[in-house]
This record gives sequence, structure tokens and C-alpha cells, in this order.
Amino acid sequence: MAAGNPPRNHQGVQTLVGNPKQAIMKLAWPMIFAMSVQTLYNLVDAFWVSGLGTDALSAVGLFFPFFFMIMALATGIGTGGGAAISRRIGAKDKQGADSVATHTMVYTVIISLAMMVPFLLFARPLFLAIGAGDTIDDTVAYSQVLFSGVTVIFFANVANSLLRAEGDAKRAMAAMLLGGVINIILDPIMIYSMGLGVAGAAWATLISIGVSSILLFSWLFLKKNTFVDFHFRGFRFDRGITKDIFTVGLPASVQQLTMSINMLILNIIIVGIGGTDGVAVLTTGWRISTFGIMPIMGIATAVVSVCGAAYGMRDFGKMEIALNHAIKFGLAIEILVAVSILVLAVPITAVFTQSATGHQIAPDLVRYFHITWLFLPGVALGMLSSSMFQGAGKGWNALAVTILRTVVLTPPLAYGLAVWAGMGLDGVWWGLVLANVAGSTISFLWAKAYIRNLKKGAMSAAS
Repeated sequence: MAAGNPPRNHQGVQTLVGNPKQAIMKLAWPMIFAMSVQTLYNLVDAFWVSGLGTDALSAVGLFFPFFFMIMALATGIGTGGGAAISRRIGAKDKQGADSVATHTMVYTVIISLAMMVPFLLFARPLFLAIGAGDTIDDTVAYSQVLFSGVTVIFFANVANSLLRAEGDAKRAMAAMLLGGVINIILDPIMIYSMGLGVAGAAWATLISIGVSSILLFSWLFLKKNTFVDFHFRGFRFDRGITKDIFTVGLPASVQQLTMSINMLILNIIIVGIGGTDGVAVLTTGWRISTFGIMPIMGIATAVVSVCGAAYGMRDFGKMEIALNHAIKFGLAIEILVAVSILVLAVPITAVFTQSATGHQIAPDLVRYFHITWLFLPGVALGMLSSSMFQGAGKGWNALAVTILRTVVLTPPLAYGLAVWAGMGLDGVWWGLVLANVAGSTISFLWAKAYIRNLKKGAMSAAS
């Protein structure tokens, strides 16, 4: 470690570099819980918005790909910076970890501001161009609130990633839980009591993220009791650190962006098949699917940090143990979640189709659940394998399999089955399932081969 004050957060760091199975569990459970609560507020949000009718649901659905873009860039910067910090912790390079953290925050501010301005200026023509039609006023009202808070959204996501990178999953969880609970409380107040309609849902989201950001800011910059320190005075960009962050961060952002583009393409396909009601089905159904995926996302954050630290230690056996344990854990959870969604499809649909216009999408929403439950177990293989690549600094590997699934496979399969095979919306849902299973299997096989080659290389170097 670099000379100076002793590093804080010893417990988190010791967890990170200790037993990989224990590290996965200790880091994963807080994030599973936090992300599940965060997704719960998305479901609560959908419930309250559904009371406004299908136009409001469609407005949220049309904005969803752009929110995905915002989250993609924020997640990319956080993942890239976090993975680089974890590798330096494994290599016992405290000074390097501090420098990565400082660079990550600087890029957070620059990129978020560059993204916020054009979205605010061109929201209306943008949504008109993708078919908002009669829902344009609701769509713009909802989107402009969240576009104005892009920097806050970025900071909350990146700061949370930096805490997880040093093994501090409990405080990362606390910040996410606080935001989730506040959002759940504010939704009905701002949508109905204050009469803000669909824009009220956006304000509830932004305010909740803002409160989480204040808590994270206090830990990182006021109390300064994290492992990493920030040194902005005399800051200069370092090409090596920038490359290290964006070698993982850029592919991670593009990974998320391809998912956003995928959703955008699916919205266009669905509008042509089932109109804006079809978009409402995807929007509502995908929220439930996302809730099912949240445990894997929580485990994935642990895999990035634990595998990153193991890679920094050059302990590739520990990487393999961490990945195998995470996948077994993830598969068990996702099988349970998938079966639950299948069994409860009708009552889940009833909750989110209570408005007068909502009833008309109920049969299609039930059908969505009866098909898409099949893709959830495969998510464990794909997402956790990608996270191992990110931890090891091989973000382009993770991106390659994501592009295969979201760009190469999903749109053609969805369109082909929906239009050429005449399956309608069912074809779109089957396209999602088949593309995910194929892409996730390839990702898993590649990850296993990559670790196997690392171990062979280490053995050859030792001999």
C-alpha cells in the first residue's frame, strides 16, 4: 500500500480478497436485497401509472429505451472504474485505486452533462420521430423531468459502484434502499395527490435518487471513511488509467446501450403489430421480468469485484471458484423466480391492468408471462459470465456476446417469428427467449475457456 494514513474499510477489503465463496455471498446478498427493493419501486411505479390508463403506460414505455441509455453510460463508468479499483486492491496498490476513483468521478460529471443538454432540447421531435403520436404530451412531460436529472442519476450509480468495488456492499445497499423506499412513498402523492399525473412518477424517481446521492456524497467526500480517497487538486488525466477504466467501461456502456437499442427496435416492431397497446404490454411485462432478474444483477456486482480482486492477485483458481459458485447460486434463484412468475401470471396481470383501458391488454400480458418465464434461468449463465470478464478487465468479451444476443439474434428472431411466421406478439416474446438462451450459453462456455487458459498460462510461467 502507498504510504500515508492507513486505509479505511478494512473489513470490506478483507472480504474481497478472502474466501471467494464467502465473498460472493457476503457481497451478493445486500445487493440482491437492495436491487429487489429498487425493482419493487419500479413495480409500484407501474401500478400507480397504470391507473392513469394505457397512454401513460405507453409514455413510460417510449421513454424506457432512453432511460436505459442513461443507465447504460452511468453503469459503464461505474463498472469500469469499480473493476479497475478491485484489481488494484488485489494488487495492493492503494495509490492506484485512489487515482482510478478520482478519474471515474471526473468522467462522471463530464459525460453526464454532455448527455443531458441535447436530450432536454430535442425531447419532443425525438419522441415524435419514434411514433409517440397521441401520447406525445405525456411522454415529453415524463421524460424532461428525468433528462434534467441525468447528472444526479450518473452520480448515484457511479458512487454506488465504487463502494461495491472496495467490498462495502452494506452501505451501497443502504443508499439504494433509502431511494427505493422514498420513491414508493412519493409515487401516489405526486401522481394523484399533487395532480402531476405521469410527470409525478418521474419527479418521485428523481427526488429519490437525489436523496440517495446526498447520502453517498456524504460518505465519499464529507466523512471520507471509504477505502479510496479522491484527489482533485492538481488533477491531470492519466492515459493509462483512462484506458483501464474505459477498456471495461466503454464495452459495459455499449452492452447496456445495445439492450436499449434492442428495446427501441422491439418497440418499433411491436407498434407495427399491436400498436401502442403492445408497447404497454412490453413495458409492464418487462418490469416484472426485470424484478426476476434483480437477484442475478446483485450477484453480478459481487462477481465483478471478487473476480477483479482475484485477477489482481493473479489467483485464477479463485476466479473460477467465484464464478462457479455464483452461477450455481444464480441458477437456483432464477428457476424459483421463473416458476413463480409462470404460476402467478394471472394475478400479477390483474394488479397492473386495473384501469378501464388497462383491461384490454390483460390477455396479451398473461401470454407474455407464459412465454418469457423461460428465459430467466439462462440469464444467470450469461450475466454472471459477462461480469467475470468485466472483473478481469476483458469488457470487449462481455460486449461481444451481448451484441450477439441483443442485436444479431433478438430483432431478427422477434420480427421473423412475429411477421414471417405469423405469430404476432407471441413471436416477439419467443424471439426474446431463444436469443437469450443461445447468447447466454455461448457466454458461459467462453468464460470457462478463458479461465482455463489463464490457469494454463500461470502454470506454464511457474514451471
